[in-house]
Amino acid sequence: MNIGFVGVGRMGANMARRLKDREFHITAVYDTNRAVATSLAAELGCAAAQDLSEVTAASDVIFTVVTDDNAMRNIFTGIGDNLLVNARSKLFINCATISPQVHVETEKEANKAGAETLEACMASSITQAREGKLYLMCGGSEETFRRAEPILQELGSVVRFVGKTGEAAKVKALVNMVMNINTAGLAEGLALGAALGLDLDLLREVFSQTGANSRVLQTDGGSTTRARDQGTIRSHGDGRPGRPR
Repeated sequence: MNIGFVGVGRMGANMARRLKDREFHITAVYDTNRAVATSLAAELGCAAAQDLSEVTAASDVIFTVVTDDNAMRNIFTGIGDNLLVNARSKLFINCATISPQVHVETEKEANKAGAETLEACMASSITQAREGKLYLMCGGSEETFRRAEPILQELGSVVRFVGKTGEAAKVKALVNMVMNINTAGLAEGLALGAALGLDLDLLREVFSQTGANSRVLQTDGGSTTRARDQGTIRSHGDGRPGRPR
């Protein structure tokens, strides 16, 4: 099976490296930053495609990891060169954090070209991409999901099918919302603790052992304490907490 990547920033590049390690054949990579694509291609021993259609021609499965709705529309429906040129029987696995409607639009355009698409929204970090420990939420047809699942299992410690196209993006948006609320709450709590003169290491430990615990505390609590130590955590003049700068 030949696999291509479009969008090889830190996440996309680490996903490609992981699949290479797992003995998948990476045939082509593409990025708007030509130097990034060329460097990764040399590392993986594959082609650095100059055109999107080259990635499609060289691959059976194409992962896309782009920045936003406009970038997604451009790689699939851009005038002249796009991924859907001669795309019959190809599978596109789209991992970007974009709006649900754009995933739906992309699926319709791909189906017209005789191709399949699958959302594979990620709730994980760059390190987890390299280690094959992503949390992947997938949306699309279940048949397409089953086709992609053996590859996705090499990238994720959890691979969940959540429903039709667009559903995974909705779930990812809610994950981000709750995570951001937790992050803001943790920052406010630690900032207030600093304003009250409390030991923030002790406070973090108490949080971790009570109902104040959260995944954000486990992953980001230390960075907030370091901000305190560097003098960048502050409170409002009336004693109300502020956010780290």
